[in-house]
Amino acid sequence: MTRTLGVRAISIAAALLAVSPAFSQKGGATGTGSTGSGTTGTGTTGTGTTGTGAPGTGTTGIGRTPGTTTPGTTQPTTTPTIQQPIFLSGRVMLEDGTPPPESVVIQTVCNGIPKSEGYTDSKGYFSLELGANRGVIQDASEYSSSGSTMGGLTGSSSPMGSMGGGMGGDRKYMGCDLQGKLAGFRSQTVSLSGRRPMDDPNIGTIQEEGITVSMVSLAAPKDAKKAYDKGMDALKKKKYEDAQTNFEKAVEIYPRYAVAWYELGRLRTSQDQFDIARGSFAEAIKADPKFVLPYVSLSYLELQAKRWQQLAEVTEKTIKLDPFDYPQSYFFNSVAHFNMRDLEAAEKSGLQAERLDTRNQFPQVHHLLGMILADRKDWDGAAARFKNYLKLSPKAENADAVRSQLSQVERIKQQLATAKEQ
Repeated sequence: MTRTLGVRAISIAAALLAVSPAFSQKGGATGTGSTGSGTTGTGTTGTGTTGTGAPGTGTTGIGRTPGTTTPGTTQPTTTPTIQQPIFLSGRVMLEDGTPPPESVVIQTVCNGIPKSEGYTDSKGYFSLELGANRGVIQDASEYSSSGSTMGGLTGSSSPMGSMGGGMGGDRKYMGCDLQGKLAGFRSQTVSLSGRRPMDDPNIGTIQEEGITVSMVSLAAPKDAKKAYDKGMDALKKKKYEDAQTNFEKAVEIYPRYAVAWYELGRLRTSQDQFDIARGSFAEAIKADPKFVLPYVSLSYLELQAKRWQQLAEVTEKTIKLDPFDYPQSYFFNSVAHFNMRDLEAAEKSGLQAERLDTRNQFPQVHHLLGMILADRKDWDGAAARFKNYLKLSPKAENADAVRSQLSQVERIKQQLATAKEQ
């Protein structure tokens, strides 16, 4: 489960689209070119290797420039560019004002590629020089992402090194962010775009905001925790009555035990006691409004009950708490807006769900987006979406219905083409 590191003392705006799915009932990273460096002493001009941006131009080396010169004249030399270091400092703290339980890795992320820059001390403070990589061990994920994403870039073991050359600080970190990395946490980011060597190094406080771990539940008294642990043990042994008894005892001792309320809701959902389950999830949310899992579970109940307004509201809250880990929240939000006939919001959410669902766990979003396009009479787009859905889910329960819709769309396309020819 993950919690969140948030960054304060700097204005951060994370703009995320809303979400949505279906057919009418009638029927990325911008790369930055890497600047090359000339060969010192040869006078030749280097050419930068490109990412997705334009080729860079190297610095003319020191010494005589090849070519015709006037006898008796002194060839001017060029002073090499000296990169001024950029220093950053700040502090990482938990929501209650205490430092993290262990050192936090401070990372830069450029064009989606992370690079570890330094660590916090035992009190959560950090002070580092960007790009220096002094005593920081890069983990396997950083090596793999650097190798796969940066492709032919050479001469650097990190994304930041490859972006060096003659670029000034205000351009060198264009598209880069600063974040913390600690197991169980997720960080908001501080933009480094435009940061210059002489800027104030203090970026403020990186603060934990708590997402999939309930911080309120961590304060439960010993007896409540004991009852909760017994309930979880009973669940593993499929002793559901014992589990329910212990969870109920836990929330009786500590009414703000959000995790115990959540487990009660899940248990009652499995027993088809949906109204009682909805009440348990509501209690969990009341006890700890930042605990995201009850919102996710509640959205499934609202979807099943076809309570579209409630579904839209609960998924919007889920997305606000965690805009990355739950593509189904965008998809359900899209479904809700589609059924409320807000097709613009439905499409935005559906596209965001598609972007986040990298494992194609929710292929239905393609059917939904096809329905929206068909409603707009974008027959080519609708046909492509339906085909994609059938490719991903050829044996889906509604596959025959979608094939029928695809046939209708193809027929319309043919009729329009014929009419155009005539």
